[in-house]
Amino acid sequence: MNQTILRRPDVEDQTGLPRSTIYFMVAKGTFPKPIKIGERSVGWLANDVADWINNQIQASRGGES
Repeated sequence: MNQTILRRPDVEDQTGLPRSTIYFMVAKGTFPKPIKIGERSVGWLANDVADWINNQIQASRGGES
């Protein structure tokens, strides 16, 4: 199974959210948690971010397909 890890700038580009909001939402449990990829670096699974984006689209359109 091939999974892509996105670094924070890529997540910001894909979601349109700034760093502070991403981490605030992670803390609230409303955005996927990052995974540790090094001693001082984290990333997000691309599938998790894509799922979050799709859920936001569904929620903003009232659950329409």
